[in-house]
Amino acid sequence: MNIPNILTLSRIVMIPVFVIIFYLPFSWHYLAACVIFILAAITDGLDGYYARKLGQTSALGAFLDPVADKLMIAVVLVLLVEDDPDNWSFWLALPAAVIIGREITISALREWMAELGASSKVAVSGYGKLKTICQMVALGFLIYHNDLFGIPIYAIGMVLLYIASILTLWSMFLYLQAAWPQLKDSN
Repeated sequence: MNIPNILTLSRIVMIPVFVIIFYLPFSWHYLAACVIFILAAITDGLDGYYARKLGQTSALGAFLDPVADKLMIAVVLVLLVEDDPDNWSFWLALPAAVIIGREITISALREWMAELGASSKVAVSGYGKLKTICQMVALGFLIYHNDLFGIPIYAIGMVLLYIASILTLWSMFLYLQAAWPQLKDSN
């Protein structure tokens, strides 16, 4: 067990804690859930940084890191859609379906490309990282839910989520385009 793996595992442990706090019947539950989500997002950045800096990359970390990311994002999206503030559920469900669908598609594509020995063709790209940052900020705003100093945080979160959805579709297109020669030749 090394520092990056501990950080990744802590992110997985934060998921049920996030769910419990999200549903607590207290006025501060959105703020507390947002803090947990931000901590999870920070560990997402730190685990990769420390894995490279300390030379502590591992097969377990390479497996767990994307799993932890996808689990947290999927859980947050499902809870936000279910929470349905101000009848926004349709407007949340659409980008949620795009984001979750893309994650499943790209995970399957990466697994298949790895079996072919061509996983480098679908390695994380700059667009994928930009998508992740936009998605994390959007979800943080949506979780926080409340206006802050008169700023409509939730509405800004919705706009950012749609931008993240567009980046999600674009990055998926780029990954599929990179994998297309292998997909086409697999027949």
